[in-house]
Amino acid sequence: MGNLTQLLSSIADYLVYDIFGIGQDTVFAHALHYFIIGFTEIVLLVILVTYLMGIVTSYLPMDKIRVYLERNKKSGVGNIFASLLGAITPFCSCSSIPLFVGMMQARIPLGIALSFLITSPLVNEIAIAIFWVSYGWKVTVIYVLTGILLGVLGGIILEKLGMAEHVADWIKNLGTQKAEVTKDGRKFKERLPEIHAEALKTLKKLIPYIFIGLAIGSFIHGYVPESFFETYISKSNPFAVPIAVVLAIPLYIDAVGILPIIDSLVDKGVPLGTAIAFMMASIGLSFPEALLLKKVMQRKLIIAFFTTIGIGMILSGFFFNIIF
Repeated sequence: MGNLTQLLSSIADYLVYDIFGIGQDTVFAHALHYFIIGFTEIVLLVILVTYLMGIVTSYLPMDKIRVYLERNKKSGVGNIFASLLGAITPFCSCSSIPLFVGMMQARIPLGIALSFLITSPLVNEIAIAIFWVSYGWKVTVIYVLTGILLGVLGGIILEKLGMAEHVADWIKNLGTQKAEVTKDGRKFKERLPEIHAEALKTLKKLIPYIFIGLAIGSFIHGYVPESFFETYISKSNPFAVPIAVVLAIPLYIDAVGILPIIDSLVDKGVPLGTAIAFMMASIGLSFPEALLLKKVMQRKLIIAFFTTIGIGMILSGFFFNIIF
């Protein structure tokens, strides 16, 4: 990756300083230079991971997984499996909801379905790849385990609180639909058109988020002074992590789009745990998600969902700040 960064840095130098003629000492030049390198690196990585995960997903026995969840409804094991399913499926918080409804229709307990719904947007294979490149395998592994644990515990807690009766009435009245196992005997060559089509659909969805995320990250990198973050969300401020979570809720940025912003925040001196708490809240707790959840949950369950997961994200932020 180092050689690629050097190559992209040379290209960015040529574009910004020679083609565009922007002075090297200007803030805008630094911000634009950062944007060109970051955007190109992330897009190339996203393309690679999207196609690789497309192949993995094509061979993933989703029907068998649903049947397994139906048969293993006991709290604990089912929550772990559902959370792992959320971790390996490429869904954001909004696109996870139809699968959540499907689980409820299969009469899978609410807590298990919620474990999937919580983990799915937090642990994203493309975001993991970018995370790994930016922060190394230790931070990435701990983040993934934290996201899975948050899903498992969140689902169990909400189930134990008796929230199952607070799903939307139309879900309660859904007819039971049992999952059935179907075999897919297609060869790899026959799967390729579908893999390519799904990869293109994913890329079209992600690239605008990457652009927006890099634009915001570049602005922070070039224009926002470090003193701003030292004043408001430094490691010494005990309220920094909760503030970061609350500030992130009005946003809705895909996990891939938020990572460039997190990168810029960390570069400016924001503690890693505070930045990760901000990231978790922006992709796992947002107003657009709340509006969608309103269609499948009653208000009491939405409040309990946001409160429980928000507290979990705050604790995760403190945990990362302690160990890193």
